[in-house]
Amino acid sequence: MKILISTDIEGVAGVFHAEQVRAGNGEYERARAWMTAEANAAVQGAIAGGAEEILVNDSHGGFRNLLPDGLDERVRLVLGKPRYLGMMGGLEEGCDAVFMIGYHSRSQGRGILAHTINSFAFARVLINGMELGEAGLYGALAGEMGVPVILGTGDDVFIAETRDTFPGAEWVQTKVAHGQGSGITLSPAASRRAIAAAAETAVRNLKKQAPVPFRIPAPIECRLQTQSSALADLFCMWPTLERVDGVTLRFTTDSMQSAVRTLNSLAAMSFMLR
Repeated sequence: MKILISTDIEGVAGVFHAEQVRAGNGEYERARAWMTAEANAAVQGAIAGGAEEILVNDSHGGFRNLLPDGLDERVRLVLGKPRYLGMMGGLEEGCDAVFMIGYHSRSQGRGILAHTINSFAFARVLINGMELGEAGLYGALAGEMGVPVILGTGDDVFIAETRDTFPGAEWVQTKVAHGQGSGITLSPAASRRAIAAAAETAVRNLKKQAPVPFRIPAPIECRLQTQSSALADLFCMWPTLERVDGVTLRFTTDSMQSAVRTLNSLAAMSFMLR
């Protein structure tokens, strides 16, 4: 049994401020160590539950935050970008299930450090009429590949937004959000214990009966609301994108992988206007 652990940072216990998720300062160095420790907790629980192979995907920012020398030596690590599958890099090797560790709520949500893919560029992302954050977008990409999400960890808003998308998954609430940058958190140690226990349970349950993956049928229509009309101007330089209004555009494609790759390409384009 092979598990992919996709690890973000905003949902990690103790993380509340933008300085903690951006390289170049001491607070980030502490936060990336907590991120690495939560990934390890998920690894240890998965192995206790019977997982035989584990890939850990660094899924935050530039995809090079986890500390390789701090990770359990039994895993392989997915690092760096660009990569076609983004936060699901590793699924191309054939995996049985996905853990989402340290995830966060979607843009315009009330969760801690809430955003979707690119906080500068994207205000809302809707797929076939459903507003999705990173968990929904990448969970649908995994589902398209036949792989279910069986564990999610993060704040209470993330869990409330996402729970119905992945029925049968295990959940660990690491924090309670009181706002974009405030709330109540578990200690890192308590969060790790809870994640390890939930990971073990998730894998044991998977061995009994795999949940149905989250799938969105093609054709895929994506409506993207940008943070400014200037960004919509820029993105609609792409000939296949259609302008809907001042800050909204749309495109249609034949797969979630294509939709996610398009969104990630637009996120990269947005750096022209920073």
